[in-house]
Amino acid sequence: MGIELDNIEIMKNTIRQAIHGKDDVIDNVLCAVFAGGHILLEDIPGVGKTTLVTAVSKVLNLDYRRMQFTPDVLPSDVTGFTMFDKNKNEFTFKEGAIYTNLFLADEINRTSPKTQSALLEVMEEGHATVDGVTRALPKPFIVIATQNPVGASGTQKLPESQLDRFMVRLSMGYPSHQSAVEILKGDSHEIISRMESAMTKEEIISYQKEALNVKVNDKLYDYAVSLTESTRNPDTFSLGLSPRGSIALIKMAKSHAFLNARDYVIPEDFKAVFLPVANHRVILSTKSKACGLTVEDALNIAFDSIKVP
Repeated sequence: MGIELDNIEIMKNTIRQAIHGKDDVIDNVLCAVFAGGHILLEDIPGVGKTTLVTAVSKVLNLDYRRMQFTPDVLPSDVTGFTMFDKNKNEFTFKEGAIYTNLFLADEINRTSPKTQSALLEVMEEGHATVDGVTRALPKPFIVIATQNPVGASGTQKLPESQLDRFMVRLSMGYPSHQSAVEILKGDSHEIISRMESAMTKEEIISYQKEALNVKVNDKLYDYAVSLTESTRNPDTFSLGLSPRGSIALIKMAKSHAFLNARDYVIPEDFKAVFLPVANHRVILSTKSKACGLTVEDALNIAFDSIKVP
């Protein structure tokens, strides 16, 4: 494998300087990055979502832009627009905010559906078309979007078909008592400003290709499909994982293996990534809700119902 465990630990330890007690979130963010996917961070304000994204951009040496999504943000603010230049007597293109390596869409549910769709189309296609001209985005290109699940006033909920464009959905959660103490002792902005990059953009692109080529046994492909099908039980779920969900599961499992310096996938890789891949792609049935099940409870039951090969 092209990446060594020592380098992976250096990368994670550097991020941990600013993000305390959230190793599982850091692991899944890095897995999604090397799997070439986009990330939805859903949590209440003030738990470190933006700090995490900034730290990741610094450690991975990625050009980074942040856009605060509000109701008046237009699709052209995201993708760019053409305007007439009187000096040149021609139309010139003005880049939108997405022409970067790591784009943070802050509070994506507070902007209009039209602007949301413009961003989600770019995420899917990897390029933007403005006035009939298609322009490629820089590589690597990763979108991390945040949204606050509490307080729906003035928000535009992402429909399930658009949520499916995100490879994973993660939640930071409140820090533990000791982690909260460590947060108070340090200044995250100062810590991030001192961080050193652990790799180059070219290395990231190379590692993404290597992660994609991690070997998967045929029995594990069958296992992945069985896990997907376990979420289609109408007694438990009214909406289950789509084939896109299966593809995301395989890519995340490969990336998890890669970040553990293996060139082959094992069943434990699926266990590590199943919840973040599946939790935004399913809807509980009325029966499950009446029984008091959470999405996480239902997914754990579904996962445990499939025999490990």
